[in-house]
Amino acid sequence: MSNSSSLNEFLLLAFADARELQLLHFSLFLGIYLAALLGNGLIITAVACDHRLHTPMYFFLLNLSLLDVGTISTTVPKSMANSLWDTRAISYSGCAAQVFFFVFLISAEYFLLTTMAYDRFVAICRPLHYGTIMDSRACVKMAAAAWASGFLHALLHTANTFSIPLCQGNTVDQFFCEIPQILKLSCTDSYLKEFGVLVASVCLLFGCFIFIVVSYVQIFTAVLRIPSEQGRHKAFSMCLPHLAVVSLFVSTDMFAYLKPSTISSPAVDLVMAVLYSVVPPAVNPLIYSMRNKELQDTLKKLIQLVPVQQQ
Repeated sequence: MSNSSSLNEFLLLAFADARELQLLHFSLFLGIYLAALLGNGLIITAVACDHRLHTPMYFFLLNLSLLDVGTISTTVPKSMANSLWDTRAISYSGCAAQVFFFVFLISAEYFLLTTMAYDRFVAICRPLHYGTIMDSRACVKMAAAAWASGFLHALLHTANTFSIPLCQGNTVDQFFCEIPQILKLSCTDSYLKEFGVLVASVCLLFGCFIFIVVSYVQIFTAVLRIPSEQGRHKAFSMCLPHLAVVSLFVSTDMFAYLKPSTISSPAVDLVMAVLYSVVPPAVNPLIYSMRNKELQDTLKKLIQLVPVQQQ
């Protein structure tokens, strides 16, 4: 296979060869996928329907849930279909689309989590100016900037990745089209074209990470100065779910892409890909609703309305 122009399809990594294990993989991914759709769907519905949740924090949470639904829908359904039909193939255009949407949604989610850190910083460290700084217009602009930045980031990476000649076959050692695995198929030294883009992206993402860390240092400093225990508890309750989601997102991504080559193997890469691409969209709704009484109350009302409407 001399170059990428002769490629019509890629072969994704299969979870198992035995039919029983393929069906088990399909069932497990189906359960996780439905849980992610249900959890994020409930949050989207709750925020959209309850006027009490029409605040900046919940507006950003709604956007986060939309991104989570998109992220898991980009990779999991194709993997389930391949296991169900006992195939590994994905078309060249399908692979390019998967790369674009995955990078778009993951990048937008990271930028949105950075914006949410700023929202928590203003709410706790600048409470008197919160309504002025985080008005509806500013929130829409921040969310739009996160989505647009993710789109441009994905467009740049996808165009760059698929313009590189591929000479090492068409087998992708991952259950979805992942840029590092595609670059392994590139011709000698041609991956250096993507290296510059990767370095720029790492610098940008590291800048966002530093912003989040600095924001939380100031947040916790301000929280510890609150005289009442109830006030400190309320402030921590607002921040801990976001901090947990950021920690899960950053830790799995960093280990997946920055782990030492000595521990890298197809099995480890597969597990890490599942941890950073499949688990967070399913777990994030649980994290955000666990300590949030307002959200819990709204979700209970929505669940109680379902049997009433069916009657």
